Order: sequence, then structure tokens, then C-alpha cells
Amino acid sequence: MEYFVSALTQVVQPLNLAVILLGTIVGILAGAMPGLSSIMALTIVTPFTFSLGGNSGILMLLGVFCGAIYGGSITAILINTPGTANSAATCLDGYPMSRHSPGRALAISTMASTFGGLFSAFALFFTAPMLAKVALNFGAPEYFALGIFGLSIVTGISSKSVFKGIIGAIIGLALATVGIDVISGQPRFAFGSVYLMGGIAYIPLLIGVYAFAQGLTLIEEKVTEKAKKDIKLERILPTWADIKKTSPTILGCSVIGTIIGAIPGTGGDIASWLGYTQAKRFAKDSSQFGKGDPRGIAAPESANNAVSGGALIPLLTLGIPGDAGSAVMLGALMMQGIIPSPLLFENQPVQVYIIIFGLIAANICMGLLGFGGIRIFSKISGVPKEILTPIIFVFCCVGTFCMNHNVYDIFFMLIAGAVGYFLIKLDFAMPPVILGLILGPTIEKNLQKALVLSDGSFSIFFTHPISCVLIVIAVVSLMLPLITYFVKKKRGKNEEAAAE
Repeated sequence: MEYFVSALTQVVQPLNLAVILLGTIVGILAGAMPGLSSIMALTIVTPFTFSLGGNSGILMLLGVFCGAIYGGSITAILINTPGTANSAATCLDGYPMSRHSPGRALAISTMASTFGGLFSAFALFFTAPMLAKVALNFGAPEYFALGIFGLSIVTGISSKSVFKGIIGAIIGLALATVGIDVISGQPRFAFGSVYLMGGIAYIPLLIGVYAFAQGLTLIEEKVTEKAKKDIKLERILPTWADIKKTSPTILGCSVIGTIIGAIPGTGGDIASWLGYTQAKRFAKDSSQFGKGDPRGIAAPESANNAVSGGALIPLLTLGIPGDAGSAVMLGALMMQGIIPSPLLFENQPVQVYIIIFGLIAANICMGLLGFGGIRIFSKISGVPKEILTPIIFVFCCVGTFCMNHNVYDIFFMLIAGAVGYFLIKLDFAMPPVILGLILGPTIEKNLQKALVLSDGSFSIFFTHPISCVLIVIAVVSLMLPLITYFVKKKRGKNEEAAAE
């Protein structure tokens, strides 16, 4: 009980509430900018949080994390352009409703987003400690298998090609080997550079491959035209009729989003589409879906916002990020000296509940800001790309330099951004690269420990039930998409041959 009181006391301090509010505002603004994303917002803000101190910095990131997911719905509803991929499904009914009732559409979205986020935060509160107790029995073989299982989610976070996702993960693992070997003490792949002796700088790499590379892609796109007419919004709360009609949908899709978020390799985009299709399937009258049905707005928004808390369940208990956004959160927590694992609940229980209560506070702030400041946030959708792109570049450079005050970090970020840009052009997804870099040290360290315990025998990974199960699941997760690909390819050839 004292852990709860101590954590809650710290979260409700004026400074911490202020940074949560600021982070939520930044997240909403970033989410409402077409071309940006929650990941970009997190990577740009992360370096600035180090100057705030551990708890305040983490709480600010939680605000950004929640706000960016919600912010994408604003442009999805008003101009039929999702600010983030998570809000793509919201366009289907949000935009048709906004043509005659924009305030109503945004009110439903805000209500559903807030409920979904709070539902998943309370799910995190009740389930994470129980899962952590089970995971306390993990040893080196289990942690190695867990790392391999974490890598297997590249099949879920690879945008188009599973092969390229696997290659990206291998690139990340290779980058993780740069620096001094913790066992032998010998430098690896440093090429005589003192800068590389400490390993690959995580934050500059993250900012480069996500934010800077995305900024380069924005340069190629057509300049955004200013809206020809101002969107007039009435400031309203959802009507009782809308609340009554959407409540079952919001509750059901919040459950879906939380479960999807807790499964590594998924994300808000999957949850939103799954929530939308399930809401449409179980609706008594689905004829208005796609024409402005309030359930068509409530379903994807409650589902994708519920992912935030769900994704933190495997992150805090196992150290495995549930999606790309929580992967960035993992890096930020590690930079603050917080190592997510089952031991976190034993060694730093107050820190865990600060994160959980911070997530609850961030969702409450998101709801208050959503209902009170929609008119202001909607203006961001009209920012031209010729203004937005230089701002991104400036924040990338300033944010990178602020971390260590090292100009070499900027050079490394620029190189990473250029490489990331070409990888994006070649249809490589960035999350597998980042995942490989994050999980690489865990896999290598526990592989070495396990082999020492077994005198070099790999059988230790299969004689421990948990590690054996995790490795089997990982292999199946990797092989299933490949088998499906070859089956479809062979079936296509057979159909072509039959047609001839």
C-alpha cells in the first residue's frame, strides 16, 4: 500500500502534472500533423526529458505517448487524412459525420479515446504485477529465449516484406555488437574510434532513422495546400443518445485493443481495424457504417488508444515492447536507469506505479484537452510541409545534441538518417532494426551465461520448459509467414497454369 501512496504522491506534484499536460499537448499536436507519428514525437522529445529528471521525464513521455495516438483522429475526422496510421479506420465514419456535425464526431472520438486509454491503464495496474511474479522464475536460458521471442515479432512489425523485416532485425543485432565485449573486454567493430567504443548511440540512431529520415521523405511529397475554408467547430460533449449507442462498442473494443497491445509485434493500426470490423460485424444494423455511424468512430478510437496500456504490460514485466512506440519507451526508460524486467517490480515498485499512475493521468489530461481545445488542435492540420519539414530537422539536431552535448552524435544521427531514408525507399521497416539493437545485448549476455552454466551445451535451452516453449513459439512465428508466402506463391502459379 505504501508503494501506491508514494507513487501517487509523486505523480500529483504540480511539476509532474505540468509535464504530463505539456507532453500530452505535444503528442496531440504531433499526432494531428499528417506525416508525423507517435514514434517520431517520442524520439524527438526523449532527449529533452533527460534535463527534467527521471520521473518527470518519463511522465512527459507518457503524455506524448497517449496524446499522439489521440491526435491522429483530429485530422482523420476533419480532413479525411489520418495524422497517424492508427487513425486510418476513423476516416471511414469520422469524415462523413464531420461534414455536417464536426463537433459531434470529435466529441465521440475524444470520449472513446479517453475510455480506451483508461481501461488499458487499469488493466496494466491489475495484470502486470501478477505476470511479473511468474516471470521472477526466469534464468539466463529463459531470458535468452525471451529475447529470441521478442525478435520473432519482426513478422508482425514488418510493413510489407517479412524477409526484409528479418534482414532489418539482423542489421540491428549486428549494430548491437559494436563496442567493447562485456565478457572478453575486447573492442568489436569500433575501427579505432573512441566514439564507437561505448557501442552504438541509441537515441541519435533512433532520431535519425525515424524522425530525420521521415523528414527527408516529406521533402519529396507535394507541398500541402492550405485549407480553402475554415472548419467551424461547436464545442460540445457527446449526447446521451451517442453515449448509450456507443458504450457497448467502446467497452468491447477497449478489451480488444488491450489484448492486441499486450501481444508483441502488433500495434494501434491493427487494433483499430480489428475493432472497427468487429463493431460492424456485431452491430444489429450496420447499414450506416461508412456513412457517419458513431460506432464507426468509437470502435477504432477506443481500440487504438487501449493499445497504450496493453503494450506496457509485456514491456514492464518482461522487457519486451508490445509495439514500435513502446520500443522507444523501452529505450527512454533504460536511458533513465530503469531496466524493465520482472525484477523491476521487486527492486523499484514505486517506479512501476509512477508509470502506471502517470499513464492514468495522461489519459485524463488527454480527455480534458480533447474536449476543451479541439478548435486549437485542429489548426495544426493546415501547417504546410515546407514549414513542418525544417522544424523537424531543427528538433532532430537540437534534441540529439542536448543528450550528451557531443557534436559527433549529430554526425551519427545524420548518417543514420540518410541510411534510414534509403532503407525506407527500399521498403525496409525501421522497427525491426531498432528491436534488434535493443534486444541484442540481452540475447548475447544471457546466451553466454547459459552456455557457461551448461559447459557449452545448447541443450540447456530445451531442458528448461519455459525457454523451450518460447523458442518453439519464436520459430513458428518466424516460419509461419514464410510458409504462407510460399504457399500463396505456388497456388498463384498453379492457377496461372490452369488458366493457360
